[in-house]
Amino acid sequence: MIEKWTAEQMPSQAGKLAIVTGANSGLGLVATTELARHGAEVVMACRNIEKAEAAAEKVSAETGVKPDLRQLDLSGLESVRSFAAEFDGRPVDLLLNNAGIMMTPQRQTADGFELQFGTNHLGHFALTGLLLDGLQRADAARIVTVSSNEHKGGSIDFDNLQRETGYTPRGAYQQSKLANAIFGIELDRRLRAAGSPAISVLAHPGYSGTNLQSTGPTGILNAALKVGNLFLAQSPERGTLPELYAATAPGVEGGEYYGPDGVQEMRGYPTLTKTIPKAREAETGRRLWEVSEQLTGVSYL
Repeated sequence: MIEKWTAEQMPSQAGKLAIVTGANSGLGLVATTELARHGAEVVMACRNIEKAEAAAEKVSAETGVKPDLRQLDLSGLESVRSFAAEFDGRPVDLLLNNAGIMMTPQRQTADGFELQFGTNHLGHFALTGLLLDGLQRADAARIVTVSSNEHKGGSIDFDNLQRETGYTPRGAYQQSKLANAIFGIELDRRLRAAGSPAISVLAHPGYSGTNLQSTGPTGILNAALKVGNLFLAQSPERGTLPELYAATAPGVEGGEYYGPDGVQEMRGYPTLTKTIPKAREAETGRRLWEVSEQLTGVSYL
């Protein structure tokens, strides 16, 4: 891969349709801007339409391209289904599963799932499945799921997936990010087995300063992360590079995982990195997949 890759080296995305979740701020807004700048037709999939409208205007001012704005709340399966139905098999070249929430107090989604697991994993699992026909109609679609360094401390407790007992904000977040990694790898296994032209790739942003750290955590954790954003975090523009590389660079292969090349993968330029071994265990992937199908009612591959 190219050393010190930046978005300026992104190949043309002209003629491609890209869907970016969580596109109204942070990494998602940067990804939307760069994809639009390089010619893609970008769909901004956002929960808050008012905030997203201002973000879309910003993208248009910077690139001369007005992205397509659609409402999507990943914490509600009804919203996920409504969003996916709007595409109805239309070819989709890129699905960037970027949206996420981080270290929130214990809450539930509209469907009764633990909020972080339900939003970060189950919402994207359902969305990907409902868009899969369109993804497989594209020549060589990419599904990029954004995990986190925090997945390394995670565990999947199949007897307590909703963290009804022993809840901690960080533990639930780590479980959801490990689920993202397991899902991305298992999805690629199944795509390969089906002979699909699409690939599934993983990425993480290192420690990037966005509103993720301030809108989810509360109390002392919130204060600590704000300090971390000031002194440790890299910019959203730099943090977005691994997912943009995974989404667009030549030579990317299914099942790979990209993150920053600096110390402890906290900062730097995109490089090929590794998940923890448990993320690649076939039996764990199969089990999480089956549970996710049962919980969402979305079955595929």
